[in-house]
Amino acid sequence: MKIQGVMLAIVLGAASWGAQNTDSGVKPDNTKVNKQDRDANQPTADQQKNNSSDLDLTKNIRRSIMDDKSLSMDAHNVKVISQNGTVTLKGPVKSEAEKSAIVSKAVSLAGGADKVVDQMSVKQ
Repeated sequence: MKIQGVMLAIVLGAASWGAQNTDSGVKPDNTKVNKQDRDANQPTADQQKNNSSDLDLTKNIRRSIMDDKSLSMDAHNVKVISQNGTVTLKGPVKSEAEKSAIVSKAVSLAGGADKVVDQMSVKQ
């Protein structure tokens, strides 16, 4: 009986903690950023082309970003969208230095600055 009471207290405590943290009314960090994806004229991840050259380009840029351990989690989560050889980079990063590093990687792999559209933002 005592053990069941302890277990019940643990379960109720965990449920209470979870409710406090999920019902706090705090919106995800990228809510404002995601609103721009509703614009039909803006490329989104679901518009990534499935031809092998665009898939390889996206894969190589993504790999280059992920291999750079100096970049933040935000930078590692930047969206990379390739369409007909043009790469769009979207999402928040922590600093101008991270933004520049990602753009540089994309320019190098895409074949020129004219092939990269930078839509990243620096978090305040």
